[in-house]
Amino acid sequence: MPRLHTMHRPEAGITLISRWDTGTPERSRTAADTLLAGWPNRPAGELWQHIFIDLDGSGLLFYSQWTSAEAHLEFARSQRAAALQPVEELVPGIERPGLNRTRLGPGVVPDAVRAAAVTSVGVLPGDEAVAAEAAAKLAGGPPPGLLAAHFHPTLDGSRVVVVSEWTDRTAQDAAPGFPGDGPETRWYRLFASVSR
Repeated sequence: MPRLHTMHRPEAGITLISRWDTGTPERSRTAADTLLAGWPNRPAGELWQHIFIDLDGSGLLFYSQWTSAEAHLEFARSQRAAALQPVEELVPGIERPGLNRTRLGPGVVPDAVRAAAVTSVGVLPGDEAVAAEAAAKLAGGPPPGLLAAHFHPTLDGSRVVVVSEWTDRTAQDAAPGFPGDGPETRWYRLFASVSR
């Protein structure tokens, strides 16, 4: 599977990060496969869609890059309901806790070669300055097993979504105080990626 730093599009104006709680591995796979089947009908403003699945299969993480916030808002207004209808028919009752509208901030990539066995997503309170400080500190002494960490400040400046790649789950467990690690942290594996 490709690494996240190889999947960033320079023309992306916004990165959207959101979660679906599906409940079971079967429902997660069905929802993801159905959404992927509709990719050719998605708007040109959506450059890349990465879908991650929980380690236990109970939910999905969507990491999508768009040309601009305006392009996504237009899709949400005019096409989102129709795009999600096939998913809703096959997997009713999906819970969607919310959407993080972010810009890709600083990143730290101690190892650009090895495959990531697990990807974690956590949250830091703060803005771009907090992201820059956390990234600089991490670059000075990355913990064993960390392959990369990407900091995504939200557009409203309230929080930073930290997406990090690891050799295995135990490596992060052995890294106390890792930026963004807390009650909201979840662990995923990459399920699929599609791009223009």
